[in-house]
Amino acid sequence: MKERICIFASSSDKIGEVYFKDAKELGELIAKNDYDLVYGAGCVGTMLAVASSAKNNGSKIYGVIPKKLTNIGVDWKECDEYIVTEDMASRKKQMRALGDAYVAIPGGFGTFEEVMEVITLKQLGYHAKPIIFLNTNDYYNNMFEQFKVMFEQDFAKKVNENLYYIAKTPKDAIEYIKTYQKTEPVSKWDR
Repeated sequence: MKERICIFASSSDKIGEVYFKDAKELGELIAKNDYDLVYGAGCVGTMLAVASSAKNNGSKIYGVIPKKLTNIGVDWKECDEYIVTEDMASRKKQMRALGDAYVAIPGGFGTFEEVMEVITLKQLGYHAKPIIFLNTNDYYNNMFEQFKVMFEQDFAKKVNENLYYIAKTPKDAIEYIKTYQKTEPVSKWDR
């Protein structure tokens, strides 16, 4: 079975074209590097852009969506595996289980929540999978500044910068996944 890259992405069609461009390129690179794709089964925003690009270039698409969202018409039934869950929590759990790597492309509250959860779980030793922020258009820069404050004021250990990688381009994100080396987590607790 191919390794699967789990993407956290935007459900907005109103965002700038630069975000769609990178999402499409990422989808194409996922397929051309022989990965399959896991995502939230949406037919909107960069969710659809990355999924349709990956599918058009040969990837198998695993779409995971909560039942409530299937009722409002934002789901993409062209997925090769279309998985309906009870709620958002079970959706995230299923996506995490299916993914061998996680890439957060620019998105809203849901994207932030999803990537923060996989970082937290990695910090606690629940997984050792690669986590990448695709920082298109410097979208995540303010969040990284907040991370610096968190490290400087000892709310987290500076070594935890190694829990994630910041990619400037889709190619950079894929190269990081291809060369990723697992490391042992550092205990988050100071006693």
